[in-house]
Amino acid sequence: MSGPEHRRRGETGRLSVQGSTAVPGPADEDGANAGRRPDVPNLTSLTELRALCRRHGFTLSKGFGQNFIVNPGICPRMAEQAGVDGRYGVLEIGPGVGVLTRELAARAAKVAAVELDERLFPILRETLAGCGNVRVVPGDAMKLDLAALIRQEFGGLRAAVCANLPYYITSPLVMRLLEERLPIESITVMVQKEAAERLCAEPGSRAAGAVSCAVSYYARPRMLFAVQPGSFYPPPKVTSAVIRLELRKEPPVDTPDEAGFFRLIRAAFGQRRKAAANAVSTGLGLPKPVVAAAMQAAQLAPLARPEQLTLADFCALQRELRERTGG
Repeated sequence: MSGPEHRRRGETGRLSVQGSTAVPGPADEDGANAGRRPDVPNLTSLTELRALCRRHGFTLSKGFGQNFIVNPGICPRMAEQAGVDGRYGVLEIGPGVGVLTRELAARAAKVAAVELDERLFPILRETLAGCGNVRVVPGDAMKLDLAALIRQEFGGLRAAVCANLPYYITSPLVMRLLEERLPIESITVMVQKEAAERLCAEPGSRAAGAVSCAVSYYARPRMLFAVQPGSFYPPPKVTSAVIRLELRKEPPVDTPDEAGFFRLIRAAFGQRRKAAANAVSTGLGLPKPVVAAAMQAAQLAPLARPEQLTLADFCALQRELRERTGG
């Protein structure tokens, strides 16, 4: 499918598509608050945010992991470091009340914001008034056909993801964005700091885990900056961080069986306190002598822990195991 004709910043008109909510009017050149229309609330003012929620009868949902950004410096910095401009369409997941959305709309050609909580739709119609290049898409980002959505909304544009992710679906959602090999160039997201450290950990380092290896296989991860709990309403109990994943055009290692490669990695980290050989033997149901011989042939230390293995090490181990097991 080809996407509808996109509009550059400052152009007017109503866009419509089945199953989506369009917000008419010109885009705000100065972002969510600076230069905003006088009838649009200051979204980083706690007083105005509370009044906005009361006006729409909205109460925060723990089930949706809702914590709205009230630090006025966070979203401009995040949108800027996402590196998007008039050549890009941006997929946002979980726009909340639209603070980051307005910043993205001020920079990108188009923004498609996927929102699951229907109670936020009337709020977004108010807060995104004037952002003619924004479309709010109802739905669950874990279930929507994101590839089709990107093609439909961003035809002819480069694409990126930028979002303050609901923390309860961080890893599954990031992995879905990577594994489906969507036509996107980068993913800039805010997550819990602990999750950010795991996602950005280099394979072979002490902090690495299975998800670290998967992220490094698909992308080049980078920690951008930390965000303190007081930057949100209500403040969470944990510190957050913004990370950027630049998607690779080709994986850094050449594996003969990608699915098997990740089964091996998950097995190795499935019993993190054990030596990798023992964990792989248990996780994949292989005889210990076979795994030990493969480790030796791959020139890996027999008692190496899984976090000590790089992607190249796992790839070498996979090849040796395939030679010994025939699969």
